[in-house]
Amino acid sequence: MSTPIPIRRPRRLRINGAIRDLVRETHLDSRDLIQPMFIVPGQNIRKPVASMPGVYQVSVDQAVLDARRVVELNLGGIILFGIPAHKDETGSEAWSDSGIIQQAIRALRGAFGDLIILADTCLCEYTNHGHCGPVRHGGIANDETLELLGQTAIAQAQAGADIVAPSGMMDGMVAAIRDALDGEGFSRVSILSYAVKYASAYYGPFRDAAENTPSFGDRRTYQMDPANRREAMIEAQLDMDEGADMLMVKPGLAYMDILASLRQVTDLPLAIYSVSGEYAMIKAAAERGWIDESRVVLETLTGFKRAGADMILTYHATQAAAWLRAQ
Repeated sequence: MSTPIPIRRPRRLRINGAIRDLVRETHLDSRDLIQPMFIVPGQNIRKPVASMPGVYQVSVDQAVLDARRVVELNLGGIILFGIPAHKDETGSEAWSDSGIIQQAIRALRGAFGDLIILADTCLCEYTNHGHCGPVRHGGIANDETLELLGQTAIAQAQAGADIVAPSGMMDGMVAAIRDALDGEGFSRVSILSYAVKYASAYYGPFRDAAENTPSFGDRRTYQMDPANRREAMIEAQLDMDEGADMLMVKPGLAYMDILASLRQVTDLPLAIYSVSGEYAMIKAAAERGWIDESRVVLETLTGFKRAGADMILTYHATQAAAWLRAQ
């Protein structure tokens, strides 16, 4: 008995690169990518982050130089994290007019008028205990933190940020920030909420970069349990109801199912953060010659787009954009 000849031959649409390009369902573009930057006080500072090869803490003047590459490669924007000279119990440098992020935003806005600048709106890098709000009775004071986040968002908006990105997972943070911004005339400033942020082991290298390791305990009382999916939908809906303009899922690789599920329930723009641990693992394997870094990175980023991301925060952003341009 002869083997039936297949009527449908999907391989016809894979026969060469031109046809594969023609029928490709998911497209990755440099404008989908957002580059994180870590800003420190001083001048001419470019300090390597040991656990993240190719990532640096940079002073404001160096951040301006790095942003030039972001503009040249037509990335979607940058997100700024600050490491202040002074930390205290409430993280007051976060909302100071002379705070390091406010300095960086003003410098970048002056140099690149059209560059999209996102500011991480959290207190953990500014507190002397490394938590995302003031500590009261052994825990993080949620409602007191909301007022401080509002002040921080106003300072960032006054400096010229296009988008504020609250990442502390405080209940009510989006409503508090929206109210604060609108009350000061900043209704044009968007909120990208870290709506679904898990208490993840993938953040390890970030704590080297941002110098925000908690001095006691951990963040599991306010960041999400990695085992929970339905709770993610609740968190996202709360932030949508409070006026978030965009939502984020963090981390990336282990939570693509969450992103895909969220894509089914909202038409808001969605971001995913490919975090420091993901970056470090790829870098470590590539340095040992175990993987092709560019192919793995672009495949991973494409997977995020396929799962529903409109934008991707990644430490590979400028490298990935250069690889895309070279294709």
